Amino acid sequence: MPYGIKKKLILTSSLLFLSNTAFANINNADFETWSANTPTAWSTIDSGISITTNNNVVYSGEYSAQVTVNTGTQSKTDLQQLVDVVAGESYEFSAWVYHTEGGVKARLVVDGYQDYSNSALTNQWQQISYQYTAPTTTAINVGLRFYDVTGFDGSEVVYVDNFAPSTGTTPPPTGSCTDNQVSLALTTDNYGEETSWQITNAQGSTVASGGSYSANTQYNEQACLIDGDYTFTIFDSYGDGMCCSFGNGSYNLSLGQTVLASGASFQSSEATPFTLGDSAGGGDDGGTTPPDPTGYYVTTQGLTGYALKTELYNIIKDHNSQGYSAIWSFYDIASRDKYFENDNSILDRYSENPTGQDSYNYIAVSDQCGTYNSEADCYNREHSFPKSWFGGTVEPMNSDVHHIFATDGYVNSKRSNYPFGEVGSASYTSSNGSKLGSAASSLNYSGTVFEPIDEFKGDFARAYFYMATRYQNVIASWQNKTTYSNAVLNGTSNQVFENWVVAMLLKWHNEDPVSQLELDRNQAAYEHQGNRNPFVDHPEFVGMIW
Repeated sequence: MPYGIKKKLILTSSLLFLSNTAFANINNADFETWSANTPTAWSTIDSGISITTNNNVVYSGEYSAQVTVNTGTQSKTDLQQLVDVVAGESYEFSAWVYHTEGGVKARLVVDGYQDYSNSALTNQWQQISYQYTAPTTTAINVGLRFYDVTGFDGSEVVYVDNFAPSTGTTPPPTGSCTDNQVSLALTTDNYGEETSWQITNAQGSTVASGGSYSANTQYNEQACLIDGDYTFTIFDSYGDGMCCSFGNGSYNLSLGQTVLASGASFQSSEATPFTLGDSAGGGDDGGTTPPDPTGYYVTTQGLTGYALKTELYNIIKDHNSQGYSAIWSFYDIASRDKYFENDNSILDRYSENPTGQDSYNYIAVSDQCGTYNSEADCYNREHSFPKSWFGGTVEPMNSDVHHIFATDGYVNSKRSNYPFGEVGSASYTSSNGSKLGSAASSLNYSGTVFEPIDEFKGDFARAYFYMATRYQNVIASWQNKTTYSNAVLNGTSNQVFENWVVAMLLKWHNEDPVSQLELDRNQAAYEHQGNRNPFVDHPEFVGMIW
C-alpha cells in the first residue's frame, strides 16, 4: 500500500475516533452568569480568595472573574468545579488569566495540579492549558489555584476568563505588548491537524502554544514575552514534519527582522532555543554562541570548569528540605505520566515502556509502598544516588527530590546500592528492560551494575551531576562509606567521580537529551524545595565542567 494512502486511512480512523469524543461540560465557563458576586457553578471558593464580577478587563463576552488573592496559604486559594469525564477519552482544558502585579501565579487544576501561568507577564492575557485522558468515568475537579511568589504584598488581583476546553490555538492577546512581541508565520501542509507548537521558558513552563490547524493554510500568531531564555518546539503528530512529501509547510518565528527559529523538514519535533533581551539576536556568529545565563544563573556568566561548578553550588545550596515523608506528596503532584501513555498514573522509570503499553500501572497514593514480594506490587522512593553512599538517613540528601524517583519497590530492591552502569550479562531484567548484572567490558569497571533503559539514562546522569555540585562541600568524604561509593567516587570535590563514571555519565547525558518530563519535574522540585538542577536548565554546563 502506498505510504500516502496508508497515512490517509490512519488519519480517517483517528478522526472517526475523535468524533465520538465528548467535550467536557464546564458550566459557566466564561463567567457570564453570576449570583451575589458568585459565578454560577463555581462552588469551591476558599477563604484565601475573594471573587467579584468584572466588565473592564475581559477576554471574551461581557464579564470576567476578578479574583483577589489575600493569603499566601495555598490550601485556601482554590476556585474549582466538578466536571464529568468518560474513561479513555481525551480532553484539553484551558483558562485565560490576566496578572496585574506579578506577585502571584495561577495553576491549572485538572484532576490534580498541573501547569502554571507566567506571573511576570502582567497587564496582558495569557493561556494555560493541559491535555487530560480520563482513566475512569467519573467527576474530576477542574479550576485554578493561586500561588504567591516573590514580591507578593498580601493582596493582588488576577482576572480569569474563558475557562473551557481549548480550541487548540493561542489567539493573539488583546492590547499592546510592552515587552517582546514575537510573530510565528506558519504554513501548514496537507495534514495541518498534525501540526502543533509551543514556547517554553527557562523553567520549562509553556508560555504560548498552538495547534489543530487546517490543511494548506497560512497562519500568523503572536506572543508577548519578557526578556529571558526560551525554547520554540514544533511538533508533527505523525512524525514526518511539514515538508515536502505531503504539501509544502514551513514555520518562521521572528522578533522584528530577527529570525529566532525556522524550518520545515523534521520528523516528530524540532526544538530551537532562543534568548530575548540584551543577549538576543543573531550577529556575525549566526546565533550559534550559547547565550549568557540570565536570571537564576546570572552570577555564572563567563565562568567555566570547576569555577562554574562552585558558583552553581553557591546558587543551589541551602535548599529548604521538606523531609522524607513529603516525597509522597511530591510524587502525587510531579510524578504523573503525562508524557507516554498520558494516563496520569505514577511514572515509574523501572517499568515505564516509552514506546508501548506499560505492563502495569500504579495509582498515585493508593499504590505507594507498602510491602512487596514481586514486581508490580507497589511503588517506592528510589534514591538514584544510594543513601548508604552518604551515610543513610542523613538530611538534606535523604529527602532531596532531585535524585529520588518513583520506582517499583521490588525493582528498587534489586538495584540495591549497586552503581549505575552498562550490563554485559544480566542476572535480572525488569518489565521495561532495566537490567542488573555484571558490567560490560567496555565500561572499564568490573562488578555488578544496574542499567536503566535508554529513555531515562540522561535523567539519571543529570541527577548525578546535580549531586556532585549540590554537595561538593561534603561529597569527597563519602568515598569510603561503602564498597560501591568507593567504586564510583574518587574522593575529590571537583571531578567527584572516577574516570569510568564520568565517561559513562557524559555518554548518557549526550545520548539522552533533556526532555519535557525533566523540565517539568525540575520546576516542580524548585517549587517543592527551592532549588533547581542546573544541568536540566542548561545542559551545556555539563561539558563546560567535566
